[in-house]
Amino acid sequence: MIKNLNTDGCLKLLGENYIGRLGFVSGQSPCVIPITYFHDAEEKCIISYSFIGHKLESMRRFPAVSLQVDNIADVHHWQSVLIQGRFEELKGSTAKKYLHKFAQGVQKIIEDRKDGNPKSISDFSANITGKEAPVAYLIRINNISGKYRESK
Repeated sequence: MIKNLNTDGCLKLLGENYIGRLGFVSGQSPCVIPITYFHDAEEKCIISYSFIGHKLESMRRFPAVSLQVDNIADVHHWQSVLIQGRFEELKGSTAKKYLHKFAQGVQKIIEDRKDGNPKSISDFSANITGKEAPVAYLIRINNISGKYRESK
């Protein structure tokens, strides 16, 4: 039987993971892509970053976005969370502060889950060194819901 996941369960699932699928409008079509994220429980938002490209341009134009995060053991044991929110681009020292929080947060989750031993952000996300600076952004959470299935 599939049941609703309560808010605490949704937040726990978000906080224990770092890979999700970002949904946004690109032109006149929906688009869904995987991203690395960090759930900032204190500020009740999602932190991520991107380089200039169609994803970022689309979110600037249509800031309503979604993020789905799953934990799937098998067809009878899974949890899924869906966030609906708004894209918010960060600039200057604020962007640097959140990028640092993102990197530290994701690194801790990876270590806690024993998913590896990352030494830098490039070990778990797109390399942020290069000609252009990454654009840090938040997803301000407007709505959160989840489902789970746990068969005996």
